[in-house]
Amino acid sequence: MSTAEMVQQNKDFTLVSWSAQGAWNPTIIERGEGVYVYDADGKRYLDWASQLVNVNIGHSHPKVVRAIQEQAAKLCYVNPSFGTPERGRLGELLAEVTPGTLTKTLFANGGTDAIENAMKAARLYTGREKILTRYNSYHGGTFAAASAGGDPRRLANEPGVPWIVRTPDPYSYRNPVYRGRTQEEGDAIIIELIDDIIIREGPENCAAILVEGYSGTSGVIQPSAVYFNGLRALCDKYGILLIVDEVMSGFGRTGEWFGIDHYPNAQPDIMVMAKGITSGYVPLGATIVSEKIAAHFDNNTLWAGLTYSAHTLAMAAGIATIEVYREENLIERARDMGKVLRKGLNDLAEKHPVIGEIRGAGLHQVLELVKNRDTREPLSDYNKPLTEPMQKVAKSLKESGMNVFTRWNMIFNTPPLTVSEAQLQDGLAGLDQALTLIDGYYEG
Repeated sequence: MSTAEMVQQNKDFTLVSWSAQGAWNPTIIERGEGVYVYDADGKRYLDWASQLVNVNIGHSHPKVVRAIQEQAAKLCYVNPSFGTPERGRLGELLAEVTPGTLTKTLFANGGTDAIENAMKAARLYTGREKILTRYNSYHGGTFAAASAGGDPRRLANEPGVPWIVRTPDPYSYRNPVYRGRTQEEGDAIIIELIDDIIIREGPENCAAILVEGYSGTSGVIQPSAVYFNGLRALCDKYGILLIVDEVMSGFGRTGEWFGIDHYPNAQPDIMVMAKGITSGYVPLGATIVSEKIAAHFDNNTLWAGLTYSAHTLAMAAGIATIEVYREENLIERARDMGKVLRKGLNDLAEKHPVIGEIRGAGLHQVLELVKNRDTREPLSDYNKPLTEPMQKVAKSLKESGMNVFTRWNMIFNTPPLTVSEAQLQDGLAGLDQALTLIDGYYEG
């Protein structure tokens, strides 16, 4: 079958998410190895996006592939009321690497399901209804998870669930609260505003505050410790649970095991994981809860479940993946390579004035592009089709052999944690070439 025939077959018989179907013209990917994927015509792409920021250990890692193969030969599936050796071991590993008193895990199919389970657990545990979230956030694509996220993809199915309450964002680059103030000063005001929202919603009605441990697709928007410590204090003050979404920022992405580890005084009551837990090799999500919450469900029913919860292939993949992180020191590697990446991005900012701000940590960094650094007018508007310059950037990157996640006026820089310094330099060179094409759109 020719490449064109494979494209047509995909278009004729499958649907693609988040897109008008007629506009979809997919690249056919046949295989992956390390930090590269290869299309049906043999072209190699540097996977600067780790696909959807999930292939943290790179493609086709032999240890994880072997673990899946061995598990498939032994036992592919049992219903989740059974235990398995792999289920117990992965749960134990997660208790070891997650912060604080997080101890027991409910497994799901992916991050969205795990978010749903986290919100259910919080509401069941507290007997309260409302979940407080942020506009600049994404928590998944199902009905309640999409309602919880502030991402514009929620809009098509609104009003959604009625018990989500929005709180202000600690977005220092754009939130007017921060004008003339430091990040810390602005964060303190944001916490005061959230405190007021809780009072007006009724603390007795608020089950949890749900935030990303390190912001993802909304733009890697990251506050200071003042914000996270303030959230923890509000939760303690009002008996509210702190749910931390680590679906994207977990498993070394930011140079720590989890994004929230950058804020050791802000211990979560519930944490949600996916993506890097298996690096996408097998679908898996996980919701881990504190000892206190786990004890509550010893005598109270946990009203949550899925046919494929604790799927044995996913359990085996998860165990092997965590072993890879440890054996290859990938958390530390992400921290070190993140410094190389940041230096390269800073050098690009010296050369290309369209770079308004660089944000992030480790191998989880974003460029926000602007028409003017003083006005900070974005090069492409929120929730609008990509403008001509952003289309040029995306096209140039793909033609140069890079798989890059671009959104609105942002370019995400999230390669696998296994990336080498030479491969980082290749990616930075591709970015330099693409940005050169749009320097003329700068209006400063």
